[in-house]
Amino acid sequence: MVNESVWLRPARRERRPLTLDRIVAEAVALLDEEGEARLTMRRLAERLGTGSTTLYWHVKTKDDVLDLALDAVFGEVPLPAAGAWRERAAALVTGWRAALLRHPWSTGLLDRPLMGPNALERTEFLYATLAGAGFGGADLPAAAFSLSTFVTGSATMQARDPAGDGAAVAGRLLAHREAYPVLAAHGLDPDWDAVFARGLAYLLDGMAARTQP
Repeated sequence: MVNESVWLRPARRERRPLTLDRIVAEAVALLDEEGEARLTMRRLAERLGTGSTTLYWHVKTKDDVLDLALDAVFGEVPLPAAGAWRERAAALVTGWRAALLRHPWSTGLLDRPLMGPNALERTEFLYATLAGAGFGGADLPAAAFSLSTFVTGSATMQARDPAGDGAAVAGRLLAHREAYPVLAAHGLDPDWDAVFARGLAYLLDGMAARTQP
């Protein structure tokens, strides 16, 4: 039997080399599609078209993958190039919130140490922006924490209400308006974007007042 010429056989599609960047990108895609509970090293290796042994050469544990994926989300946050301190701070945290909401699973990982290069670069930018506005000493971390915890708390609450469960809560409050009159009047089904923008303005107004002589 004559062997078929290599020139007559369909070309094989070469596999892309396994790199850390490719692993992280695939992990983010898996997390976006199925959430943290479905992420395993075996499933990630399968999606990458490789064996677990090869994957473990790059990352040792699932925790490694989660830390890298979370830092990749921070890498999506633009660093504002211009503007007064207030505009730069507002643009940073608004972009931060948007990145977290694009990847709702990320809000469940915010209790992890944020020591990746992207997270540290954004934190450094926030601190430098506030320091440039005149915040120093204990005021500097207090101002930075106020903004960072506001954005993470807001994104976490919104990400955990994807189906609008707040409307059901508001309905319950209306049914018990005698016990909770103020809550019933204002509801708990907010316009998340409007609430975030208003709350951020409150914080920045207070901070701006602290910078006045």
